[in-house]
Amino acid sequence: MLSSVGDANRYYFDQAARVTAIRLATEPGIDAHLSINFMPNAVYKQQSCIRATMEAARIYGFDPERLIFEVTEAEKIDDRPHLRRIFDEYREQGLMRAIDDYGEGFAGLNHLIELEPDLVKIDLNLVRGVDRHRSRQAVIRSTALLCEEMGIRLIAEGVETREEFETLRDMGLSLFQGYWFARPGFESLPQPNMP
Repeated sequence: MLSSVGDANRYYFDQAARVTAIRLATEPGIDAHLSINFMPNAVYKQQSCIRATMEAARIYGFDPERLIFEVTEAEKIDDRPHLRRIFDEYREQGLMRAIDDYGEGFAGLNHLIELEPDLVKIDLNLVRGVDRHRSRQAVIRSTALLCEEMGIRLIAEGVETREEFETLRDMGLSLFQGYWFARPGFESLPQPNMP
């Protein structure tokens, strides 16, 4: 399906994906946050875009304060001031904002400074094998310190082994996601593997 998304329909695809995610998140009836990856190059007018998202949350009874909007660092941003306006609008609406795939992409530290996210998700390529790689540990440790000083919560994504989890936990991280905890399911809740 993604191969059929282009410049002409990117905005509509982004909107439809948001509404579907909100609808599906309400069906299990659990009280959790919902992360929505958005395509910054597809969001033309942040006010109208967020209005549709807030309307979907209202229709399906999803508390908008539990929405987290993630921009991936792996996507090259065509208009950085525009992305900042999007993040500012989300902040004004009381929504959480996150940088996904941190350490993988185009902006790095500039994203932290310019966007002032609530959350940063460390890219799985930095997490992979962190228990055996001192250089990865050093990068994650320094990123954790930087985020702490900036008031940003840090999430390690792509945790697949007990050793990765324990190493990251021992480094002071407290938020994780990855196959070690649960495998994703299509339109279903994953079965957690609680370490």
